[in-house]
Amino acid sequence: MKIKTTLIAASLLALTLPAIAQTPAPRNPAATPGIDKRLDNQEKRIEAGEKSGALTPREANRLEAREARTEADLAAAKADGKVTGAERKGLHHELNRNSRAVHRQKHDRQHDLNHNGRVDRAR
Repeated sequence: MKIKTTLIAASLLALTLPAIAQTPAPRNPAATPGIDKRLDNQEKRIEAGEKSGALTPREANRLEAREARTEADLAAAKADGKVTGAERKGLHHELNRNSRAVHRQKHDRQHDLNHNGRVDRAR
């Protein structure tokens, strides 16, 4: 009976020891993969709007300037080596506003469907 208990304890220890030994790698406090992905996505949305004619060149320039300000704010947040929760919240808020601006500009009545740099007339 004592041998059986010892064998069970040893097998349980053998099974749990590798799980205990694996510790997760330390997280980089300046990493912002979600914010980086959103910035890339919004840049692609602006480019697609330009290509399709849903955005005029002037609208696209304004939206790209907003994206540049967001990227500058992200760089400033990363400058000290750590992006705090408040900084992340502010960046997400700014990205939300930029996303809404892209949507509004792509779906307004100003278009450049013939890609001549001028606003087409609404029919």
